[in-house]
Amino acid sequence: MTTFVAMYCAQAVLPSLATDFGISPAASALTVSATTGLLALAIIPASALSERFGRTRVMTLSAVASAALGLVLPWSPNLTVLVVLRALQGIALAGVPATAMAYLAEEVHRDHLGAAMGRYIAGTTIGGLAGRLVASFTLDVSTWRWAMEAAAVVALGFTLMFVRLAPASRYFEAQHVGLRSTSAAVREHLRNPALLGLFATAFLLMGGFVAVYNLLGFRLLRPPFGLPESIVGLVFLMYLSGTVSSAVAGRLADRFGRARTLMTAELVTGVGLVLTLPSYVPSVLVGVFLFTAGFFAAHATASGWVGLLAKQHRAEASALYLFAYYVGSSVLGACAGVAFSAGGWGGTVVYVGALLLGATVIAMLLLARTSWWLP
Repeated sequence: MTTFVAMYCAQAVLPSLATDFGISPAASALTVSATTGLLALAIIPASALSERFGRTRVMTLSAVASAALGLVLPWSPNLTVLVVLRALQGIALAGVPATAMAYLAEEVHRDHLGAAMGRYIAGTTIGGLAGRLVASFTLDVSTWRWAMEAAAVVALGFTLMFVRLAPASRYFEAQHVGLRSTSAAVREHLRNPALLGLFATAFLLMGGFVAVYNLLGFRLLRPPFGLPESIVGLVFLMYLSGTVSSAVAGRLADRFGRARTLMTAELVTGVGLVLTLPSYVPSVLVGVFLFTAGFFAAHATASGWVGLLAKQHRAEASALYLFAYYVGSSVLGACAGVAFSAGGWGGTVVYVGALLLGATVIAMLLLARTSWWLP
């Protein structure tokens, strides 16, 4: 949770950043894209370190470094410094997501891995929700700087809980890790067509998800809605649908198959996206609810599947999945600002819809071929 509080609290303050610095929505979104982009680049090195020094040790150092940066960055004198510090925070954060999935794949029996991964993803939704809500409610009484500082204090609290409560690895075996061995593991995973499909799915889905949440606040603050900051912040409560759906999806994937669960989740995401089109608050709320539930169900299913497909070098497989996931967030999420500026919310829906269509096609291919090259 500490990772996602730190990572996405900035989404809640994007409109305030745009106003304070006199910049466009696309420019303000750099405070999110810089974090996820540098996190993506640091994912594979962080996973390699976890193979050598241990999962819990890397996660602990990562969480502490991120929390420390989070307390400092709200007081950046200008946008450039803020973006640079957010980028450094992304590097610091990389050790947690890079390692957590491999940790679960090692410590949990494969018959229960889907459910365990679902609960992990559910925890990430609570973290993301907490970061956004704390920042949103603080904005109602103060500035974006204090909003981000409040979120940083919450992230620090979660970090201290993790340091105290995280169980040590039972089945981890340290490996000698070098550039050659890491490169060989990466090449091995990239030759697996099933893993490639899941990496592409992560890239497309996360790009669409971040696009919607980056820009939704701008839409709801403007006419015809004109909602206040605190009410817009309540929209992030829709994250709770992802908390439930990710946990449920893990169990459904274990029972009915991962390809079917993945495709169904993506279809739910698409239906939710379409329902956000009308300028009618109840329709938007239902749409965001379904969109969020579908996305996290798909993410829980795909991420758990990666752990099963990778027979060895699981940390590198998880890292590649997360690399694609966060590159999608950084690149596709940032490009959505252009679609919003050019075509408003309708342009954003078309853009995200195209990404979802690509992800659904991949899921259909995975379903069609499950019988002969997937477990």
